[in-house]
Amino acid sequence: MTSIASVTLDVADPTAARRFYTAAFGLDTQVRFRASEAPSTGFRGFTLSLTVSQPGTVDSLIGTALDAGATVLKPAVKSLWGYGGVVQAPDGAIWKVATSAKKDTGPVTRQIDTVVLLLGVADIVASKQFYVGRGLAVGKSFARMYVEFDTGSSPVRLGLYRRRALAKDAGVPPEGTGSHRLLIGGDAGPFTDPDGFAWESAAALASTS
Repeated sequence: MTSIASVTLDVADPTAARRFYTAAFGLDTQVRFRASEAPSTGFRGFTLSLTVSQPGTVDSLIGTALDAGATVLKPAVKSLWGYGGVVQAPDGAIWKVATSAKKDTGPVTRQIDTVVLLLGVADIVASKQFYVGRGLAVGKSFARMYVEFDTGSSPVRLGLYRRRALAKDAGVPPEGTGSHRLLIGGDAGPFTDPDGFAWESAAALASTS
């Protein structure tokens, strides 16, 4: 089964980025950093999500992210599906913190259940077929709207969303140009997908980190 070991974010200052993500979310091996000044404007075409167990955990993680220097794109609110909000890290990456629960049922923790990478794509069907051809198994699929791949116990899960819908969910305009400033490390790479998202072998990334 194909898995994703980590995502690498292109940042101006890897040390500062590492400091932010440790303070904001307590993330360690799931997110790596690479020094880069690759030009990028507007929406980079992806978001990262942290799925947690209850609203208090959402508030805790968003609170420490803001304290560490993040900015709010969407404040945490209740909705039909649960509770969540969206912030943007100092390096420009967009993070959603959410839960399907609408009220706390126990002590607030900072436990992250899953890290999900959502790629905004131009053609869901074409991108789905491309990834299936690369060995990824489809876990859930909702017509031409959304695809979630079965990556087992992978540290990072993967989904495809229409680019405009993903930007709307993140609270930003869909337009963007230049680099995605993202490298996906898994056992399906190396390759570049139809929307320009680059993959590298997890082993190769580990040897250079």
